[in-house]
Formats: sequence, structure tokens, C-alpha cells
Amino acid sequence: FRAYYALRRLSTSKGQPTNAVFNFATMLLRILKEHEPKHLAIAFDVGGKTFRHTMYDQYKANRSAPPEDLPPQIPLIHRLGDTFRIPKLMVQGVEADDVLATVAERAKAAGYDVVIITGDKDLMQLVDDHVMLLDDMRMTRGHDGSRIGRDQVKEKFGVCPEHVADFLALAGDSSDNVPGVKGI
Repeated sequence: FRAYYALRRLSTSKGQPTNAVFNFATMLLRILKEHEPKHLAIAFDVGGKTFRHTMYDQYKANRSAPPEDLPPQIPLIHRLGDTFRIPKLMVQGVEADDVLATVAERAKAAGYDVVIITGDKDLMQLVDDHVMLLDDMRMTRGHDGSRIGRDQVKEKFGVCPEHVADFLALAGDSSDNVPGVKGI
């Protein structure tokens, strides 16, 4: 979605929309050039209901359908990743964020330092001495404001990363249609 909305109305001469593909490719190339990752994978949502919908049937019920010109671009983005030989991580019934969190925890347990490239605040709960986030939409050449470590999480939420899940549960999250606790 972020790649889709970053720059609108691009298409091929035959009318195939390409703005999400173009923007995804631009972000990917910037990451490869500026960060030279040793290991890289991309997590995608499979679509459909997840275990979270079983826990709370109104989960994300407020979200509208994606713009009609976005779904045809998803297979092209997958092909782009395949072209770069970047592994795709997709698990039926599990959101991409949960896949990222699982991989990050396993990589950390294996002794790796992990950088998760996302702007999703939910993943801030993973930040510690071995896991940091990189906000791809805030990345600019020579600007370190896109790096999210413990201090940035605390600045944003007023709590340490290990309390972000509690904070979000209490406060709620309108983007996921999670109501939170009344009065908080």
C-alpha cells in the first residue's frame, strides 16, 4: 500500500498500472544500494482471514477494499522479487508482520542483528539491542531519521518496546479496528 500511494497514476503504454511496482522497485534498489544487506527476504500477506480474525471477528472490518488498480500489480511485485532472487515469505492464515516477527526472533536467536524495513508501528515491539526498524518511507540519503531503535520507540509511545503491545491493546488501533479500553 505504501508503494502504491507513494506516486500515483503510472502505467504502461497498454494501460497496465505500474505505480506500485515502480515505487516498490525504487525502494528495493535504494535498500540494496545504501544498506547492502547480507540476507534479505520479503514477507507478503496471502490474503483472506488470519488467526486474528478468529480472535476478534471485527479485526480490520473498517478497511475498504484495495484500489482496483492495485491487485493486478501484486503479481508483478512478486516477479520483481523473484528476479532479484529474494525469498518470498508467505504463510496462509498469518499476516506478513507476524511472519517478519517470527523470522526476526529466530534470526536474533541464531546470533544475527536484524533490520526490519517497515513503517508499521506494531513491529516496534520487537526493537531491542539486536532488532531495529528502518522506515523506508522516511529514508533519505544521509538522513538517519528512518532508523528506529529503543529511544525512538520510547519517544513515539512513551514506553519501551517491550510494552508497545500493552500500549496498543489499551489505546486501541483504529487502523486495525481494535477498540482498546474505553477512556484510554
